[in-house]
Amino acid sequence: MAANPLLETGPGGLPRFDAVRPEHVEPGIREVLIEAERALDALERDVRSTWAGVVEPLERIGDALGTRWGVVGHLLGVRNSPELRSAHEAVQPAVVVFGLRVAQSKPIYDALVALEKSPEFAGLDAAQRRIVALLIRDARLAGIGLEGAARERFQAIATELAEHQTAFSNHVLDATKAFALVLRERAEVAGLPQSALELAAESARGAGTPDASAERGPWRLTLEQALLVPALQHLERRELREQLYRANLARASDGPSDNTQLIDQILRLRREEARLLGFQTFAELSLASKMAPDVGAVRRLLEELRAVSYAAARRELDELRAFARAQGEANELMHWDVGYWAERQREARYAYSEEELRPYFPLPTVLDGLFALAAKLFGVSIRAADGEAPVWHADVRFFRVHDEAGTPIAAFYLDPYSRPAEKRGGAWMDECVGRSRLFGDGRGHSRLPIAHLVCNQAPPVGGKPSLMSFDEVQTLFHEFGHGLQHMLTRVDYGLASGIRNVEWDAVELPSQFMENWCYHRETLLGFARHFETREPLPDALIEKLRAARTYRAGSDMLRQLFFSLLDLELHDRFEPGGASTPFGVQGEVARIAAVLPPLPEDRFLCSFGHIFAGGYAAGYYSYKWAEVLSADAFAAFEEAGLENAAALRATGRRYRDTVLGLGGSVAAMEVFKSFRGREPHTEPLLRHYGLSEARASA
Repeated sequence: MAANPLLETGPGGLPRFDAVRPEHVEPGIREVLIEAERALDALERDVRSTWAGVVEPLERIGDALGTRWGVVGHLLGVRNSPELRSAHEAVQPAVVVFGLRVAQSKPIYDALVALEKSPEFAGLDAAQRRIVALLIRDARLAGIGLEGAARERFQAIATELAEHQTAFSNHVLDATKAFALVLRERAEVAGLPQSALELAAESARGAGTPDASAERGPWRLTLEQALLVPALQHLERRELREQLYRANLARASDGPSDNTQLIDQILRLRREEARLLGFQTFAELSLASKMAPDVGAVRRLLEELRAVSYAAARRELDELRAFARAQGEANELMHWDVGYWAERQREARYAYSEEELRPYFPLPTVLDGLFALAAKLFGVSIRAADGEAPVWHADVRFFRVHDEAGTPIAAFYLDPYSRPAEKRGGAWMDECVGRSRLFGDGRGHSRLPIAHLVCNQAPPVGGKPSLMSFDEVQTLFHEFGHGLQHMLTRVDYGLASGIRNVEWDAVELPSQFMENWCYHRETLLGFARHFETREPLPDALIEKLRAARTYRAGSDMLRQLFFSLLDLELHDRFEPGGASTPFGVQGEVARIAAVLPPLPEDRFLCSFGHIFAGGYAAGYYSYKWAEVLSADAFAAFEEAGLENAAALRATGRRYRDTVLGLGGSVAAMEVFKSFRGREPHTEPLLRHYGLSEARASA
């Protein structure tokens, strides 16, 4: 029988991403499942109420399947194809069922409960005791207490949900690929900046027009963010902006990629799942494993921020309308006009455009600056190791992370560019493997953590490097922040190292924290250099960029609060199958959290992958919850002195040892207090948004 690369490793024990094909998935995963079933059978027969007798075997079983299944899931995101989808769908139910069997194992649960009550438990360290407690909690949330028909129904729900969520994500990808607006006249692309023209021509070439050029066209616009955002910000032809906007808000809402029914089914199944476990709503179930104590606490934070941002957003919209009128806009400002006129207002108010900044943000230089910041704050060095790891695409890079003594401590892949035909949109960090002493080298060294950092910025075109927008720079810093928490963990227990068992509403702390450094003058000067002349970003532009940080801050915050409140309503008060619909709930939330009401035909929910295909169900509020933490954490550096190198180094090391180092081994609130010395405050967040005065008057 031919070897299966999914079950093999390449150099350094890394996955063979270059060799895994769809035909390897089903036989490979089924073989792993057979071995996992055998290991689980053996554990259940001979389980002991000790750390070595129950927790370590559990980690081994989970890792054996998780690393292989993780490869499949990763490739589904970055190298999607009909064949890979079919292979994934063929084995996903078996993977879900096995995961439930582990979580619902009575012998294992009884052993964990007995361990918690045993004399050995007191001798375990704090991280080990927390892991045991969390395993017991997770077993209860996985239905360990259910019997008979209720257990069977719970398992069926879990399988259906996994299938529906995968289908939802695939439908969004298909709908994104299905739409294209091809423009052939130069007048049609008036206003579109050179970088967007080049990317639109590249898109046309990729779609079968080999002679397309930025100068002559044709130009192909799609719903990929790298093309959609500049089009909505810069296209002068209002009717083209409207066409793109309407296509985007209707994405995955009709035809073979229609997610409408999936939304209803997912919400109904989640409500049923929660009630089987004794919760009234899925929101209550979701918060049972999060940092926020209850739904009420989440609502109070969201309302505090909504009250501040709503008035500011309404004022900002009035100012934008007045500006557009003064520039000769006779039409009422519609949704497809806001981005365009906001960019014109930004240019007028701060005398720079986003496109003016791109030449100063070539990806290689931005990476150099990002790595220099990590060295200064956290004492790590990052070195390119291209060619040392198998990769899934020629554009993917590989890096190794070393400590101050030069010892390797982690590694990561970087997949930076958009590939609409096979790669899902957005940006994310995920683990390839986690740090763990169980899978060490046998000489006392733990297995080192390895991360995937995935972005979707514009690729190099026309012989130029990838020239990043400032938003793309912030996105890269954001995902790198997630990667740092995974890679700089000091925890050697695989079930609590890195991001594992970090409460979901705290997991965005390190990522949002890193975004603050994009506005730090010294950091900016470290990477903002013109790709041709190597001249640094001019002082005048730096000051304008920093001044513009709070531009339309109320609108930006309110937009995120709208998503958070909508998510919470759908998973808390909304009753699936009742008088209202999810789109009706969207309209109700918009009345208090949107200053420009959605269009009646808005079907944004059909592409809201965060809550219907990702991990943010009843958890989208986590972005704001964690942003309170991240702003307050950055305030510690401001208080130490951003220009004081010694103070920055000391504060950075403390941040590394706590926020980045402790992972899920300590409760998130205790981690924060160990760094900050107190519980978090909202004032730094409002100050960074320029909304402190609005709070006083709210």
